Amino acid sequence: MLPEILVHSIPSPSEGTWYLGPLPIRGYALSIIAGIVAAIWIGERRWQARGGRAGDVSDLAIWAVPFGLVGGRLYHVLTDWELYFGEGRNPVTALYIWRGGLGIWGAIALGALGVVIGARLRHIKLLPMLDAIAPGVLVAQALGRWGNWFNQELFGRPTDLPWALEIDPAHRPDAYPDVATYHPTFLYEFLWCLAAFAVIVWLDRRYRLGYGRVAALYVMLYTLGRVWIENLRVDEVQLVDVGGLRFNVWTSIVLFVAAAAFFAWSQARHPGREETVYTREPDADDEPAPRSSTPETSEG
Repeated sequence: MLPEILVHSIPSPSEGTWYLGPLPIRGYALSIIAGIVAAIWIGERRWQARGGRAGDVSDLAIWAVPFGLVGGRLYHVLTDWELYFGEGRNPVTALYIWRGGLGIWGAIALGALGVVIGARLRHIKLLPMLDAIAPGVLVAQALGRWGNWFNQELFGRPTDLPWALEIDPAHRPDAYPDVATYHPTFLYEFLWCLAAFAVIVWLDRRYRLGYGRVAALYVMLYTLGRVWIENLRVDEVQLVDVGGLRFNVWTSIVLFVAAAAFFAWSQARHPGREETVYTREPDADDEPAPRSSTPETSEG
C-alpha cells in the first residue's frame, strides 16, 4: 500500500496571475521579488558580521537589481531571439518580462557590474562585499525558480517518477503533446541552491574565507548543479548542441573552471580574511557595525 500512496505528481498552478481589481499580481514576479528581498536580508546580516555598515547592501541593491534584471532579460532574448524576432513574431514582446525569461548568466554579470559601481561610490572593497552577498544570491535563485512553476516553463524530460510535474497541454513541448508529466527541474534547482547555500555558509564559518573565495564557491557549486539540471531540460534554445552539449552547459563548465582557478590563486596569495572592508575609513558619524565575537551565530 505504501508505494501506491507515495506515487503521485506535482500539480502545476491553474493560474499564474491573479487580479487585485485592475492590478495583475503575477506569481513569476512575486517569486523574483521574494528572492531579491531574501538576498538583501541575508547579505546585510553577513556584511555587518564582517564589519560593514548597516544599509550598505541595500544601497548597492539599488544598482545591482535593475542591472541584473536588464542583464537577465538581454541574455534570454539573445539566446532565444527567434521567440521575439523570428517569422510571425512581435519584437515588442521582448519587453514583456512578466511572461518569464531571465537568463541567470546575464543577470549575474550585469548585477555584478551594478555592485562594482555601487561599491566604488561608497568606498567599499569589492571582494568582501561579493563574499557577503553571494550566499544570499543562491537563495534568491532558489525562490526565483518557483516563477517557472507558475509559468509552466523550463521543465525537464518526460518522467513517471512520484514527484513528476504535471504540465497542461498548452505548455507541453511539440515533441511530447500527449505526455502529461515531466521532471520538475525548477524544484531540483531550488533544492540544489538551498543545499549549496548551507554548504557555503558552513565553510565560511569554519574557515573564515575571504578575498573572493566565498563568491568563487558560489559559482563552482551553482554551475556544478546546473550542468546536470540543464541536461534534463527539453525546452528549445537557439544556442544549443555545441559539441553535443547545450550552450548553458558549456557556460557552466567554463565558469566552474574559472572559479576554481580563482579560488586556488586567492587561497595561495591571500590566505585568511580581509581586516577591513572599506577602501578608506568611514566618517566618524558612520562607523561600521561592531564585529561579532561568535561568527558561528552572527552570519546568515
